[in-house]
Amino acid sequence: MRVLALVPGGISDQLQFFPTLATIKETYPNASIAIVVEPNAKSAYRVSKAVSEVIPFDYQAQNSPADWANLLGIIREREFELALCASNRWEEGVLLWLSGIPARVGYSSSSTPWIYTSTVTVDKKQSLSSQYQALLQGLALPSHPSSIALNVPEGDIAWADEQRNALGLAGGGYVVMYPGLTNQAKNYPADSWMTIIDDFQEKQPQLAVVLLQTADSQEAVVSIGRQRSTLKTVTATNLGQVAAILAGADLVLSPDGYVSQIAMALQVFTLVLQTATSDALPAAAGKESRALGIRSTTDALSDLSPGDVLQKVWGG
Repeated sequence: MRVLALVPGGISDQLQFFPTLATIKETYPNASIAIVVEPNAKSAYRVSKAVSEVIPFDYQAQNSPADWANLLGIIREREFELALCASNRWEEGVLLWLSGIPARVGYSSSSTPWIYTSTVTVDKKQSLSSQYQALLQGLALPSHPSSIALNVPEGDIAWADEQRNALGLAGGGYVVMYPGLTNQAKNYPADSWMTIIDDFQEKQPQLAVVLLQTADSQEAVVSIGRQRSTLKTVTATNLGQVAAILAGADLVLSPDGYVSQIAMALQVFTLVLQTATSDALPAAAGKESRALGIRSTTDALSDLSPGDVLQKVWGG
């Protein structure tokens, strides 16, 4: 079976689609799955074995008729038998209708529900992962909650081992702190991070603190590093490297997002900094949860005091 999925959104959104992909592969082991994603979210599928092809397409751009025609041509060429659409926009619905794919599943809340051969109703209060899995109801497949499963490439695991050796972490414990995306108003402030780091180094001097630098956190990491020059920093250039570094950590501290999702999927102890309106953390399917959300009283992480975070760290 040849399956197509249209999933707008960033890396975090793609990770939440992984359980849906897993159910499809369990039901149809020989299925070939292609997914249309934002170019900046394509890297999520480096840690997935379920997807055979990733097709980049900028959903949010002012796409011309030629852009849509090009995507339509790619889809028609593959001769898909089934399509799942995680978008409510009419553009994606019309695209799938024109593609001629015989089975098309979308949301009943779509702008064009009549275009789909099957629609499902979702509760927008549910987690995004649950909303994605609801699409499986259109195939009469189970949509029970399940965990994100990752497949970290061997090359990334070897890279992480080299990084740990270079930083003197081999055989010792370490805490990974990810300060979050750069230049976002709701980010956790650098001064608060430094208070947490100083407390860690005072109370657990044998436990190394490692700052995780990615392309989207570079400025935040550099800002903290200037003020705490003895800190260890790991620069990961892809999602597989992020996962491999997190897998060896004793603890991960991160704002709610793709880094915390990866840490939780790997069953690493994770403290997730959340705003008052953040979704509840997903339960670990069949396992004891090793993640704890620490909520701000407002919709700004800056209102979450370092003291409240440290109380959770040391008090459980």
